Amino acid sequence: MSLTNTDIERIANLARLELQPEEQARMLSKINGFFSIVEQIRTVDTTGVVPMAHPIDAMPGALMELRLRPDVASEPNARDLNQRSAPAVERGLFLVPKVIE
Repeated sequence: MSLTNTDIERIANLARLELQPEEQARMLSKINGFFSIVEQIRTVDTTGVVPMAHPIDAMPGALMELRLRPDVASEPNARDLNQRSAPAVERGLFLVPKVIE
């Protein structure tokens, strides 16, 4: 599958984007490059490969553990040091101007 400049113009219009000609050419090249990668992936023979419901599933009936790092604090609490340069602090919280009325 390959897109044309007309396709890019239509996509930009749907996304409410105003692309300059050089941006349009760059988008055309990038999107068509993506489609060529997808076509390469489609050529891979997957005969006999069992689809997975989730990437964690190794094989049907087999449980795979997540290899997560331990949830340990790696940085010391430096709140006081970080809040020294803040314009306004109250009870350990940064105070910011009201944005929504």
